[in-house]
Amino acid sequence: MFEQLLPMLTLAVGGALAVGTVLALVRPREEHVDGELENPPLVRSLLQIAIGVFASIWALVTLFG
Repeated sequence: MFEQLLPMLTLAVGGALAVGTVLALVRPREEHVDGELENPPLVRSLLQIAIGVFASIWALVTLFG
């Protein structure tokens, strides 16, 4: 069980990073707070999505491969 702990944690963090960033792009905040951006930066968001998907795929291959 403990040998699968790191891939499971990697899957959880990678999935949360990818899904959370996609949701932030699709549905930005309705109310705008002073000093914050209206929309998240696109290039940084796409990079975070790519890193999250890569980490999730790597974890899935490790768990089931």
